[in-house]
Amino acid sequence: WLNRGKQSVVLDLTRGEDKALLEAMLAKADVFVQNLKPGALAKLGFAFRRLRTDYPRLICCAISGYGETGPYAQRKAYDLLIQAESGVSSVTGGPEGPARVGVSIVDIAAGLEAYESILEALLVRGRTGQGAEISISMFDAMAEWMTIPLLNQEWGEPFKRIGLAHPTIVPYGVFKSHDGADILIAIQNDREWRVLAEKVLGDAGLGTDEKFATVPSRLKHRDETEARVAAVFSVHDVEPLMVKLASADIAFARVNDSALLRQHPHLRRICVDTPSGPASIPAPAPLCAGQERSYGPIPALGEHTEMIRKEFVTR
Repeated sequence: WLNRGKQSVVLDLTRGEDKALLEAMLAKADVFVQNLKPGALAKLGFAFRRLRTDYPRLICCAISGYGETGPYAQRKAYDLLIQAESGVSSVTGGPEGPARVGVSIVDIAAGLEAYESILEALLVRGRTGQGAEISISMFDAMAEWMTIPLLNQEWGEPFKRIGLAHPTIVPYGVFKSHDGADILIAIQNDREWRVLAEKVLGDAGLGTDEKFATVPSRLKHRDETEARVAAVFSVHDVEPLMVKLASADIAFARVNDSALLRQHPHLRRICVDTPSGPASIPAPAPLCAGQERSYGPIPALGEHTEMIRKEFVTR
């Protein structure tokens, strides 16, 4: 399967005519991305080294679980497997055990690494006229994201899973409202603690009490500090509580699920056509001043195969 701009093409690379068609497309292409098992594309006659020789301006990018070389290069790899192998799952979840990140974070991270590397290669090609050969490892992508936990481990201070809480800042975690909603607050310094104590908790004395006045003292008395906050939050429904927090300029977030995200007032959406009908989805993040972004339809698998065949075969 190939994506040519907004066109979907299906080729069978065991067939000579489809191999010839791919060669014709590569001769005009800027970027070639593949995520087959290492070595699979070479067996079909499309090794990157050969492509870079035949098409010097072509930028080739391979995405795989563990890269093209190394002791794990031939291992099968999926998102959750890499979450486990890289240690991401070990720092995700609560004290009771590791957990998976609830979205395909590894696939997304590897895709972004590929995208960034390809953009860099395009800039370099603009100066040198030469393409590039890029290898992206899903494991490498997540290992880089694990830099801080890894360094903490090597410094003798390994991370401990504490769910939606902060290991060294208190109160920085989730508290339940009277009507059962979870609110996460982040009190980063002593000034913010004094504001919270006076304007939200209704007890200015907590702000200067020696047991709670400083970050180290609140950490030492974590259970009591959190109990004081929880007691106040538990008597307020979520909506007035959020108004109170916002008025005091306290950093907070509601712990939403996908149902609440669906109706979130800050959610931007776009509508795209798909083979199954229109789909309303979250809008991509970039907003460019003075530019209206447009999004074309998602093509059906192989929708443009015959059109592409005619385009290249008739040349």
